[in-house]
Amino acid sequence: MNIAEFKATLNSRMPPDTLTPVLKSLWFAGKNDWDRAHDIAQDIHSSDGSWVHAYLHRVEGDPGNAAYWYRQAGKPVPSVTTEDEWEQMVTSLL
Repeated sequence: MNIAEFKATLNSRMPPDTLTPVLKSLWFAGKNDWDRAHDIAQDIHSSDGSWVHAYLHRVEGDPGNAAYWYRQAGKPVPSVTTEDEWEQMVTSLL
C-alpha cells in the first residue's frame, strides 16, 4: 500500500484489517477521531508508538506532552504542519 491508497481507505467506515496498530492509529487521526487514535497509540510500546503518540499530543495542542513523547521516540519535534507530519509519518510507516 502507498500513501494514495492509504488516503483512499479514509472513505471507509473502518480501517483495513491489514494495518499495523501504528497505522490504525494514524488512520483514525486522518479521520479526525483523536480519541480513538490516542486509545490505540498509548498501548503501543515501541519507538513508532511513541512517535504517533507524540504527533497526537501535538495535534491536541499539548506541546509539553508531545515533546516528552518525541524524546521517547528519539525524534525531534517537527517544524512542519501537523498535516505534513501526518503524511510523512504514514509514508514512513507503510
